[in-house]
Amino acid sequence: MGWRDRFGLRRAKRGGKARFDRAAEDSDLQALIEFHGSRTGVEFFVEPETFATGTTAVAVASDGEWIRRRVGSPAVIARVARKLAAPVYDVQVVGYPQRMRDWTTRNKRGLSME
Repeated sequence: MGWRDRFGLRRAKRGGKARFDRAAEDSDLQALIEFHGSRTGVEFFVEPETFATGTTAVAVASDGEWIRRRVGSPAVIARVARKLAAPVYDVQVVGYPQRMRDWTTRNKRGLSME
């Protein structure tokens, strides 16, 4: 048995979807929308699909506080951002903002991974 069979990856190879992640849900988008509504200067950064996770978006507030949620595709978060009149960026092109890294450093103890 090959290593790929051991984890069931051949069976999971359906349409290029991430193998270990759950699908994006309405609650994921709602969390991003609520984050935008409760903070100032929120920008969205789209993260590409990887082997382990589907497409995600990071919402970053002006003070650097951030959340990451699944979005399904870049087009979905683009529609949400347009409706909220918020900027959306491709993280592979622009990278993460320094204020996000600074906030993470300041709040390292309080972080809990999703």
